[in-house]
Amino acid sequence: MQKQRGVGELTLRKRLALELWRQRENNMRSEHPLRQLFWECTLRCDLHCRHCGSDCKMQSAQRDMPKEDFLHVLDTIAAKTNPHNVFVIISGGEPLMRQDLEECGRAIYQKGFPWGMVTNALHLTPQRFHDLLQAGMHSMTVSLDGLEEDHNWMRGNPHSFRKVSEAIDMLVQTPDFVFDIVTCVNHRNYPKLEEIKEFLIQKGVRRWRLFSIFPVGRAAQDPMMQLTADEFRGMFQFISDTRKEGRIHADYGCEGFLGNLEGEVRDHLFSCQAGVVTGSVMADGSIGACTSIRADYSQGNIYEDDFMDVWEHRFQPYRNREWMRKDECAQCRHFRYCRGNGMHLRDSQGRLLFCHLHRLQ
Repeated sequence: MQKQRGVGELTLRKRLALELWRQRENNMRSEHPLRQLFWECTLRCDLHCRHCGSDCKMQSAQRDMPKEDFLHVLDTIAAKTNPHNVFVIISGGEPLMRQDLEECGRAIYQKGFPWGMVTNALHLTPQRFHDLLQAGMHSMTVSLDGLEEDHNWMRGNPHSFRKVSEAIDMLVQTPDFVFDIVTCVNHRNYPKLEEIKEFLIQKGVRRWRLFSIFPVGRAAQDPMMQLTADEFRGMFQFISDTRKEGRIHADYGCEGFLGNLEGEVRDHLFSCQAGVVTGSVMADGSIGACTSIRADYSQGNIYEDDFMDVWEHRFQPYRNREWMRKDECAQCRHFRYCRGNGMHLRDSQGRLLFCHLHRLQ
């Protein structure tokens, strides 16, 4: 890898780009058009991942949300905005734990909403994949956290890697189907990023998203989940080099302001879209934003409130983030661009759990 440039003092060119982006984001916050809606359809999961932020289990005390309850939410959204402009992402837990997933997807599609899903692929059989496509599924995100030994270690199941590999083959062989592979970069798989890249390229994968793991849930107690400072910087250099190489489209996840690396390791400049264009309906009916947010920043509940009324008139902690200008963010000269980092990196008291820029410096 080439030596990485400093990321502290912004270049003039970068500041100009960030100022233009900031104006765009101000307009977006003012208009807050709903464009993406997560549905946490279950808290059940068939894996026991080392980094899970929601501590999902095979059997959950929280029952699966009846599909009729979520479909009612979609009706209230369709009454206020064009459903074709709102992409529904089914998440969990593991969505494939629901035996009625195909029925759910078909009903969502029939109401005019495009939809996709996030899955660990452990139970993605060819028949289920076919049925989901028939139900109108537009896209899929599948997790791969290393080659066989490392991935199975991360996911806690000896069959997980094989099932992901089979799923990738099905996705690649489906013409015009949109999908990507996501990898949670950790201390164990960091040295093998090149091997993972070559494996994905050989498989025919075109889009690869990489994340660093934030200290929430099980990951907060596992030192193997966290990268050293050198590894953290090296991950971004790897992504930058891979993008320049052009054999697979690598992209860093949407979290974290990265200073001069903005525009080099992902397709857009940093902005946390939670509560701005992205909303969610959680398994218990809570109305929130990005499902990565594990602290309680819910703005209502579908069993008590109208979703669109909540979307239009609440969500102020998401859209005006001046309240984040405290502690280490109080005097930060980059706050105008960062706005306090991603909402998922704040605990329930509003404290920042992780600053990407500080880690890079």
